[in-house]
Amino acid sequence: MTASDRPDRPERPSNSRELVLGRIRAALGDAAGVAEQPPPRDYLTAHVPTDDPAAVLDLLHRNLADYRALVHRCHEDELPRRIAGLLVERGSRTVVVPTGLPADWLTAAEAEGVELLPDDGTLTATRLDAVDSVVTGCALAVAETGTIVLDAGPGQGRRLLSLVPDHHVCVVRAPEQVVASVPLALPRLDPVRPQTWISGPSATSDIELDRVEGVHGPRTLEVLLVTAAPEPDDARHGIRGGTGGGTVTPA
Repeated sequence: MTASDRPDRPERPSNSRELVLGRIRAALGDAAGVAEQPPPRDYLTAHVPTDDPAAVLDLLHRNLADYRALVHRCHEDELPRRIAGLLVERGSRTVVVPTGLPADWLTAAEAEGVELLPDDGTLTATRLDAVDSVVTGCALAVAETGTIVLDAGPGQGRRLLSLVPDHHVCVVRAPEQVVASVPLALPRLDPVRPQTWISGPSATSDIELDRVEGVHGPRTLEVLLVTAAPEPDDARHGIRGGTGGGTVTPA
C-alpha cells in the first residue's frame, strides 16, 4: 500500500504554494468564506475640502515649498513677463522649448535676449546638459503631496527635457490643473503615457544624511501657479487671486 492509498494520510501537495494555501484554508476553517469577501473600499479620497479651490491651491503652494521648490503666483496676463524675469534673474542664456508650449509664454524672454531652442527630437543629453533652463507646462499637480505630473503632453515634451537641464520652470494652471490628492489625480491620467512625478528639485542623501541636489534631475525647480486675470470690477477694488511679484507663502 502506498502513502496515497492510506485513508488516514492526506495526499501531499505537489508544490509549496499549494502547501501554504492548504495550511491557510485549514487555519481559517469556517471563516474561509468570509475571508474571500472583498474588503471595503470606503476610505477618503482627499483630506482637504475639494470644493474650495483656493484652499487646495494654498496647500499645493505650501507642500511645493516644503520640498524646496521655488513657488511664484501670477495671473495669466502676467505669465510671459514672470517667466522672462525668472530666466533673466538666473542668468539663463538658452532655454529649451517643448513642442506645443504656448508661443506667447516666451516672447518676453526672447525680447530679453534669451535664445529659444525648440525641441525637434535631435537635442541629445549632451546638448541639453549645456542648456541653462527648460520651461514646461504639466499634466496636473497634486496638492496633498506637492507633486507635479508630466506625461509628455503638449508643452511638456520628452522626459529628457525635464531631467537634464539644471533649471526647470514649470507652469501650473489653477484651478483646472490642480487636484487635492493622488486618488483624484489617477483617473485624470492616461496610464499608457510616460509619466514623470516630480516632488521638488532632484535630491539625494548619503548615509550621513548630507543632502545633494541635482544628481538625477534639475537642481532648481521653479513653479508658477497661474490663475485667471481678475475681472475689471475686482481689479478696481484691489481684489487679486495671486501676487505680481516675488515668492508668496500663503497665510
